[in-house]
Amino acid sequence: MPSAREMRLRIRSVKNIAQVTRALETVSASKVRKAINAMTATRAYATKAWQVLTHIAGQPGRESLHPLLVERKVEHGCLVLVITGDRGLAGAYNSNIIRFTQHKFDQHQVPVKFIAVGRKGRDLLIRRKQNVIADFSNLPAAPSFADVSAIGRLAVDEFLTGEVDEVNLVYTDFINMGRQITTLKKLLPLQIDSGDGRVEAFQDPSSPAAAYEYEPDQTEILGEIIPRFTALQVYQAILESFASEHAARMVAMRNATDNARELVGGLQLDYNKVRQQGITSDILDIVGGAEALAG
Repeated sequence: MPSAREMRLRIRSVKNIAQVTRALETVSASKVRKAINAMTATRAYATKAWQVLTHIAGQPGRESLHPLLVERKVEHGCLVLVITGDRGLAGAYNSNIIRFTQHKFDQHQVPVKFIAVGRKGRDLLIRRKQNVIADFSNLPAAPSFADVSAIGRLAVDEFLTGEVDEVNLVYTDFINMGRQITTLKKLLPLQIDSGDGRVEAFQDPSSPAAAYEYEPDQTEILGEIIPRFTALQVYQAILESFASEHAARMVAMRNATDNARELVGGLQLDYNKVRQQGITSDILDIVGGAEALAG
């Protein structure tokens, strides 16, 4: 059994770790509130923009409206935007995203390219020998649309040039503090069904279908809003992922702090036993010595 000194050092070490995890939990709690505020501030606009896009995609002759609406046979390749975090200590948050991505695209019939948003995702994809064509790491803590618009432009350019026939988005959808869902969303070509249920929530089944009038010109407006609204979906996914990452880190650090406290309690009991054994042994030595002197 370890000595009392070794037990004291171990208890001190675990307490120091608990202080660190407690501090990280506090920092994550502050960051998650800001991330949730940023996410909810743009969620309604992003959802409405997606509703407009899916309405346009459902129009007759959609192929003639804009190249991003053209449905293709997936032959040349598939592009996947994977959004993860730049840092660890978030439990299984990053590994779950990569595991989900591998499960969905490992057996794909065409070559798959990846755009990694986040350092952890980039490292895990490269470690698995995936074709990562771009990396967007170290984004600001509160990114603006201008900070991430290049990601959407790159995805649109890959689709328009014919390098890929399909663009997918893998991110973590923030539900609440205790639940975040890894989500796969088909970004290009646009589909009528959003797959996340939010577009349908804005439409009353008993109301007539929405009608849009384009001014000054349909082609000019669609050429502007379709790429911009597509990039907006990437921006919203990044905000959702940021909120999910901070929530996952806060929960992970809280669990680590609780586990450290339990470990300290167990170590303290073991230390008391070792210390009591040492005291008992010293008393027995003193008594034995006294008896020997008396004899």
